[in-house]
Amino acid sequence: MIGVVILDIRVQEARMATETMTGETGASPALPVVRKIGPADLKDALARGLDDFRAVPTHIVFLGLVYPVVGLVLGRLAFGYGMLALLFPMVAGFALIGPFAAIGLYELSRRREQGLDVSWSNAFDVLHSPSIGAIAMVGGMLLVIFLIWLNVAQATYALTFGDAEPASLAAFLHDVLTTDAGWTLIILGNAVGFFFAVAALSLSVVSFPLLIDRKVGAAAAIQTSVRAVLANPGTMALWGLIVAIGLVIGALPFLVGLAIIVPVLGHATWHLYRKVVER
Repeated sequence: MIGVVILDIRVQEARMATETMTGETGASPALPVVRKIGPADLKDALARGLDDFRAVPTHIVFLGLVYPVVGLVLGRLAFGYGMLALLFPMVAGFALIGPFAAIGLYELSRRREQGLDVSWSNAFDVLHSPSIGAIAMVGGMLLVIFLIWLNVAQATYALTFGDAEPASLAAFLHDVLTTDAGWTLIILGNAVGFFFAVAALSLSVVSFPLLIDRKVGAAAAIQTSVRAVLANPGTMALWGLIVAIGLVIGALPFLVGLAIIVPVLGHATWHLYRKVVER
């Protein structure tokens, strides 16, 4: 998937270079320019995200509660419908579609950046965005990635433990943590999950903020996001690690901590976009 997108980007960049030399610009606008950033920029983006959270905590906590609620629903599905083995993949995989669910947070940060009034209802202003179709398209792509991840996780479990469902959560944890098959599942699951996380990060790290900020198409937003990752592989990898650690910390106290962690990360993502994409 990423390879196809990257190939498309190479073709686009080659075409743009040819047009520049020949003086033929065509009808397609140039893609946004991406900058090089470093760890200091991530630190500043997190600080700005925390500042946004402090400025409008009641609105942000309200939105952030969506995450623990959805997590609890996923847990109920796992326990109630014989999907216990997919509990962790569902909770962890929800982070794959998190950037789409955080679009309201980006909108609040955008409004605060412009000095506009901010209320919880402004988070839904994105529904009236000129790019709402493109936003839905990219969100649909993340949903497809999430569903594929669940199927791959189920296949990985079947490969290591067979088709039998775990008898209980305690039995499942015991088998995973104390058997060779369990450790194989952990290693394979994390390796495959890493691939899906990289794909989701590359496609969405700046695409949704860009779509909210400007009237661009889904293809241009995705290409810009992938180009931002390719231009800053180490910094973006560090950002992905920060997000992963933050989500783990937030999920530990019965997912309630996500009501704070997710809004801060969502706002920080907007400021990360401002740093990596030129206006």
